[in-house]
Amino acid sequence: MHCPLVCRMNLTWLLVLLISIPLAAQKPADLVLTGGKVVTVDSGQPEARALAARGDSIVAVGSEKQIADYIGPETLVIDLNGRLVVPGFIDGHGHFMSLGRSLLQLDLRPTRNWQEVVKLVEAAVAEAKPGELIRGRGWHQEKWDRAAERVHQGFPHHGSLSAISPDNPVILRHASGHASFANARAMEMAGIDASTVDPAGGELVRDDEGNPIGVFRETASGLLGPASRNASAADPRRVAELASKECLSKGITSFQDAGSSMSTVELFRTLAKEKALGVRLWVMLSDSNRRLSKILPSLDIIGLGDDHLTVGGIKRLIDGALGSHGAWLLEPYSDKPDSTGLNTTPVTSIAETARLAIEHRLQLCVHAIGDRANREILDIYQQALGSVPDGKKRRWRIEHAQHLHPADVPRFAELGVVASMQGIHCTSDGTWVPDRLGPERTASGAYLWRELIDSGVVVSNGTDCPVEDVDPIHCYHATVSRILSDGTEFYPERRMTRMEALRSYTLHAAYAAFQEDQKGSVTVGKLCDVVVLDQDILSCPVDQITATKVDLTIIGGKVLFRR
Repeated sequence: MHCPLVCRMNLTWLLVLLISIPLAAQKPADLVLTGGKVVTVDSGQPEARALAARGDSIVAVGSEKQIADYIGPETLVIDLNGRLVVPGFIDGHGHFMSLGRSLLQLDLRPTRNWQEVVKLVEAAVAEAKPGELIRGRGWHQEKWDRAAERVHQGFPHHGSLSAISPDNPVILRHASGHASFANARAMEMAGIDASTVDPAGGELVRDDEGNPIGVFRETASGLLGPASRNASAADPRRVAELASKECLSKGITSFQDAGSSMSTVELFRTLAKEKALGVRLWVMLSDSNRRLSKILPSLDIIGLGDDHLTVGGIKRLIDGALGSHGAWLLEPYSDKPDSTGLNTTPVTSIAETARLAIEHRLQLCVHAIGDRANREILDIYQQALGSVPDGKKRRWRIEHAQHLHPADVPRFAELGVVASMQGIHCTSDGTWVPDRLGPERTASGAYLWRELIDSGVVVSNGTDCPVEDVDPIHCYHATVSRILSDGTEFYPERRMTRMEALRSYTLHAAYAAFQEDQKGSVTVGKLCDVVVLDQDILSCPVDQITATKVDLTIIGGKVLFRR
């Protein structure tokens, strides 16, 4: 017989030996990143030097020595050579299919004046067939270095554009997406003339004789539909592919799509099942209340295609954009005293959407830019969320929340509302915001990141692409600097710290979609969605941030982009 004490001692030493052998040594990792700086955005372990992933998940985060134990003969080992690893960027608000389509149209964002817009269109007309629709997007009259020859309410007249495109309809979307410009041929095809009535929530800009000048604000853009009826549409799969590649090349691993129809969601569903999406999508469903009431009872799209597609929200718009005088304000515009902007969707309609969102446990995500728009939405949210015991935990969102009355800031935290904002809008628009709001309202209510954060509000970040470039590095720089194109700083006391800005683009963006348990930080058990940058955006000089390059974009432990 063996001595029980000896047996117990042998068993003890065996257990010690087994514990001392890393589990990874029995089953190596598929991917190891080592020899760099890993900023985890996880308060339990803020920094590391390496990480290991098996399958699509992170299995270890630690020192090079610790992670070396996870390396096997088949492990892909990437030497970081001191580079920075951060959680994959999550664009908290963008327009996925519009991003893809914008890559197939004229890009008007770089234009410095109306004359340059006309020249770009003229070159496109020279290559087009007679009657072929010319599309473009990105013009912004407030960013031009000189005015057009004929101007009405700050907008150019269509005359010079129509002269170079008599046989081709031309429709050019404003950078904000909240206005359109059309030439004479497009307006003729759409049956638009001086007798055309402004639609609800929209407006045709007219000259002194009452004739349309070619600019259509907000819902009025819908009147141009007949001009594009016979235009050949881009292949939706190709559009989605272009959008995904653009995101991956810039370090976006997840994308929160701010409004797609059910037909587009079906395309996403097909691509997700085929494992052809690339970037992960969290989608806000955009449709009428009547259609939503039919769709929502059977809607169940969560984590489809290995967590590449989730439909988690409903998107509505209550107003337009500040640049086109469409944001709904409490007081008139400083540079257009006859207007307080446009209420693009009736308040009663959005209140009904809120009821549907409560019933079907979806997040309600409403576009609100002006201070009146934000107040109206907060009122709707207060009533709807107050009707259920867990209302504050529903994480309803206000998309943009750009201009607030200071009295409404605490209400976000009181209601548990996420402020889904876009840092790049601040610096892109800051030079002309005082023209719209005046100095007092600009100082008290424009882009109140600091006030919201300090009051306990979760602020997520994004680009609203293709309004702005989907590049998170430039948005990150805008968020931590608030430096405008003229070199001045736009109320710099309201900027985020570098860590706050990174969190707004990762963990807080994940929180805004109820996905913080899956992504948003480099944490064991979470999806291995990370980005490798060629320099440290948390410590490099602020004027060098925008020079940062994305070297690797990794989703689910697989390298999907390599510079």
